[in-house]
Amino acid sequence: MGDGGDGNAAYGHKRFERSASRFTDRITADGRDGWPVEAGRYRLVVSRACPWASRAVISRRLLGLEDALSMAIADPVQDDRSWRFTLDPGGRDPVLGIRYLSEAYERRESDPPGGVSVPAVVDVPSGKLVTNDYRQLTLDLATEWSALHRPGAPDLYPERLRDQIDTVMAEVYEDVNNGVYRAGFASEQKEYEQACADVFRRLELLASRLAGQRYLVGDTITEADIRLFTTLVRFDAVYHGHFKCNRWKLTENPVLWAYARDLFQTPGFGDTVDFDHIKRHYYQVHTGINPTRIVPLGPDLAGWRSPHRREDLGGRPFGDGTPPGPVRAQEQVPARGRP
Repeated sequence: MGDGGDGNAAYGHKRFERSASRFTDRITADGRDGWPVEAGRYRLVVSRACPWASRAVISRRLLGLEDALSMAIADPVQDDRSWRFTLDPGGRDPVLGIRYLSEAYERRESDPPGGVSVPAVVDVPSGKLVTNDYRQLTLDLATEWSALHRPGAPDLYPERLRDQIDTVMAEVYEDVNNGVYRAGFASEQKEYEQACADVFRRLELLASRLAGQRYLVGDTITEADIRLFTTLVRFDAVYHGHFKCNRWKLTENPVLWAYARDLFQTPGFGDTVDFDHIKRHYYQVHTGINPTRIVPLGPDLAGWRSPHRREDLGGRPFGDGTPPGPVRAQEQVPARGRP
């Protein structure tokens, strides 16, 4: 979620608890929360560094929502007001006209508790935050926004498989997505050891599952794969060293490394990943566990483009659909952030 502010310096000094999303309004086809799906009305604010936000970036691209839902990319290195738009000319988001994401939060609720997090969706006409519910957001993009999907968009949350997908996602969230944070921000040895053990126990179970099937649920990419990928793609770059999840590297697990490369090389996944943003955010913002703010040079990223041979397991990445088209020029990852 990428909460900003003074809390970053406290990581590693107090027990880590992930706060629940405070703003859980949903943007739906029928507008039941007061926010109807409408092309051009909303702006998705993300950081390419944040795994929770990266889910939304991938989903938006796979579903072809670029015209319907514009996207703002925040600077990966926060200051004391959290996510800022210093990547844009004049340091302001060109659509919302604000310098800090916190301004959209404050228009919704003065002095909002719980920090300022991404992904966030902002109502462009009012400049108010609509939602920061990272768990529900991508599910709604896949289902409620279907009228605005591109022709050939994949079904990322097929109804007949939702129970299975939900079960897998819950396990992945507890032990992997959030597990690496529980290990990395642990303040006591026992707390760290338990979290780290949970991470690798689940990764080994996932490797066993994926040894005989190309994707986590069914024979196509689903929301479950997106959620696992955003942690795996960060594993060796930040979680292995920075978060001390170092029993083994992703590149040392043949199944998970091949699975991650397969997704990375699938349009909509690797073309959204910015390793420069990822490394600078974790190592420079989490001063509670990296007070020097030094960013390591490694790991070598060349292997992400190497053959994976996962196609031998069958499967159809986009089901009856088609891959997304080329990344738009204004949304391309800069050369220094990609392999």
